Amino acid sequence: MSTKTIAAAKFRNNFADTLDSVTEDDALIITRRGKKERVLVDVDMFEDLLAASNPEYLKSIKQARTEASAGNVFSMDEVFGGL
Repeated sequence: MSTKTIAAAKFRNNFADTLDSVTEDDALIITRRGKKERVLVDVDMFEDLLAASNPEYLKSIKQARTEASAGNVFSMDEVFGGL
């Protein structure tokens, strides 16, 4: 895993390009006033981190992916229609 660092202002000003630059093997540390504030990681890496701390979470991710592949999903209107 590689680690990159970026200042919050630069991250904000180059948001889309910065998001595109983060791969599944990267962790992007966002700093503010020289202090490490947050870390941005690829969703697959995040799921791996969660799975390492909670095996039940990994099972739920696998089940959700299976259901989505089978077309068992909700439409935007079903989820957000009442808002």
